[in-house]
Amino acid sequence: MRAKLLSLVAVAALVSPMALAQNAAPPDHIFASHSEIEGLIQKAMKDRKGNAPNTIEPILSLAPYRAQLEYRTALAPAALHEKDAEMMYVLQGTGVITEGGKLVGEKRTNANNRGGDSIEGGTAHNVSPGDVIIIPQNTPHQVNPTGGAPIVLMTFHVPRPAGNWP
Repeated sequence: MRAKLLSLVAVAALVSPMALAQNAAPPDHIFASHSEIEGLIQKAMKDRKGNAPNTIEPILSLAPYRAQLEYRTALAPAALHEKDAEMMYVLQGTGVITEGGKLVGEKRTNANNRGGDSIEGGTAHNVSPGDVIIIPQNTPHQVNPTGGAPIVLMTFHVPRPAGNWP
């Protein structure tokens, strides 16, 4: 009896981490309605921590692609994604998206991204609802909300395909 109990405990100990790992991976989410997006904007407003310049909420995911909502209330550090391009679609508010140039105060933020205090050079784009921009991989970019209100973006991170894509 004791051997059976120990066997069951051992099996449970081996299976539990696998079950937790499976639950930790978010399921594919390939559609979001207008009302869900509006709900995510309200959620981002509530989830904002202190004076954080950017609050991010996941919208869609289908590995290796992801779309997220970015609720930006102030100028955040510049970014550069080494492994993926980023498309930004303005949902609400106005701002200036600067792309290109060189990161100032560059530092590694994680294995695939670098950041900086600002951008030297680059091209500034005044944006408002309905505008869209693609930031190629390895391109510095920075978002600055204007107009006295947050700018809300839907961003899509798209890994660069291997080889000579068309």
